[in-house]
Amino acid sequence: MLTIHRARVVRRTPGGEPLPGHALVVDGDRIAAIGPYEELFAEYSGRARVREWDGELTPGRHEPDAPTLLESVYHPDDPFEVDELGSAPLTGEAVAALEMTDTRWGQSARRALQKLLATGTTGLTGPFTRPRVRTVVSRSGLRVLPPGGPAAPPPLTPGARADFAVFTGPDAAPGREPARCLATVIAGRLVHRRA
Repeated sequence: MLTIHRARVVRRTPGGEPLPGHALVVDGDRIAAIGPYEELFAEYSGRARVREWDGELTPGRHEPDAPTLLESVYHPDDPFEVDELGSAPLTGEAVAALEMTDTRWGQSARRALQKLLATGTTGLTGPFTRPRVRTVVSRSGLRVLPPGGPAAPPPLTPGARADFAVFTGPDAAPGREPARCLATVIAGRLVHRRA
């Protein structure tokens, strides 16, 4: 299915030139086109649904510390473990005191990935040594790069995989709330949407 993602501003690279009034067309898991919304709507109308975003569409975040976050930190299951463990992620001796099976590491990784997707993360640095964590990461569709690889997400270009996020905008002005992730798209799938 074709989807036109219309945003206030599109940036092909993080911090790149702002393109107000632009949109991005997704066909399956690929970017089909980027350009002024009116032109894309005229070309694809009747064949594409339109998603309107009141924010800035840009390549998503890349998380370089993913192996630590997913394989050394335990993310408690809210609400089931909060009374016993609290809601904050556990590290070091607190994790060592738990009975950490491969299944439990996988469940923790799934919760951590949900939080990362909610921040606009579209890529991770690997590798992952725990089998269940590798499975969870693989099923998420997030792009995994080797250590020492590029830390920036690839630019948004036609033909590239449709991995991007939409943010409320920069938080530079005094009194404005920090930028929030409105949506995260991985391989053309909307995997996070702020309610």
